[in-house]
Amino acid sequence: MFNQKSYTSKAGNEYTFQHPGVRKVSKINDASKNKHGVVSEERLSEEVLKFIVVSPKMKIEDFKDYSEYSEVINAAYAFVTGQDEQEGEDDDQQEGSPEEG
Repeated sequence: MFNQKSYTSKAGNEYTFQHPGVRKVSKINDASKNKHGVVSEERLSEEVLKFIVVSPKMKIEDFKDYSEYSEVINAAYAFVTGQDEQEGEDDDQQEGSPEEG
């Protein structure tokens, strides 16, 4: 099973991210670009919600405000690309996630 991470947004909503594997992350990056190689926010968000945010299962339209949507997409993408690890190893506890026991 791939790594999972619990994430609590600033609004207090809980999400579960799952790393889909390195090849899938590469495919997500490729699928998110238009014909000129520019990343499309909408395409990237759809891919992240489809393959990385595993709970709750959501679509872009399910978000009530843009700030929550943007925060969750950015956090999920940072998780699968390893960018969230730069913030420190104790990041899960800082996010308000329960410790695994």
